[in-house]
Amino acid sequence: SQELCRALEQDHAKLQMAKETVEQRTRELRKEGELLHKNLEQQMSLNRDEERSCQMLPALPEKKMVFKGLVTNKENANKLMLTPLIRYPLLGGSALITFEKAEVAQRIIEVKEHMVELSYGEELEELDRCRVRVQAAPVDILLPSALEMRLTRNSRSILVSDLPSLGIPEEALLDKLELFFSKTKNGGGEVESREFLDSSGQVVLTFAQDGVAELLIARGHIQVSVGKGKHKLKISPCMSGDVTNLQLQPSRCPRTVLLSGIPDVLGEEPMRDALEIHFQKASRGGGEVDALAYIPAGQQGVAIFMEDTG
Repeated sequence: SQELCRALEQDHAKLQMAKETVEQRTRELRKEGELLHKNLEQQMSLNRDEERSCQMLPALPEKKMVFKGLVTNKENANKLMLTPLIRYPLLGGSALITFEKAEVAQRIIEVKEHMVELSYGEELEELDRCRVRVQAAPVDILLPSALEMRLTRNSRSILVSDLPSLGIPEEALLDKLELFFSKTKNGGGEVESREFLDSSGQVVLTFAQDGVAELLIARGHIQVSVGKGKHKLKISPCMSGDVTNLQLQPSRCPRTVLLSGIPDVLGEEPMRDALEIHFQKASRGGGEVDALAYIPAGQQGVAIFMEDTG
């Protein structure tokens, strides 16, 4: 009987252990189920937020892009590239001469004073030979070295692009655009101002009321009846920029020389020819001339300097 008692106690112990194991596994399964349910609820909430945010985003205007194979460094990706276009005042009795080679310009500048021979021309009837004394100097200009701009978006304006070439005056095209965009059935409203951007061939329209521009920008494109047919125009936000910081540094033009003190003794074209003939001769330290501009005494001019890509 004692042996039977011990066997029953052992069976009871085994059953108790099995019961505790089942209860522990049940608790673990319950926790896993609660965690799975919580994760599912979070995922559904995220999905609803993504759907809501997608609905709030306006339809951005399309921009056709073509990859041409140029790859740039990552650190240069956000840099603003400036293309200088410098206006240089040119007084009367002076000339700008640009040589093909920089070393020629430096030789001419080092000499400082040049005797230019004027031995031809019907205007010099009594003189077989005539020389004029001119001074040579370098051309120093100021170039932007750093630029900071503050961009602001005009909430009442739109930028209209992809305009058709109808062969009509700009004012007539602006009238047609204003007429179309002033109608509420076309999604527009009262137009307060319009401006044609000559540099880009685009038009800026400003509305009198808030909200009109945003709805048009959200559409991205719009079919406009202009002329005899319909044209698909692109609608984009209108950004304006203010220069908040501009730093300049002096720069010397390597191939250009300023000639001054030129007397008004020849016509404009003969004097230009005489200067070019003189300064292109290697025997006088000159060389091949790339460009020459001459302003006679009593007049004024403006020379345009562009970036030298040669």
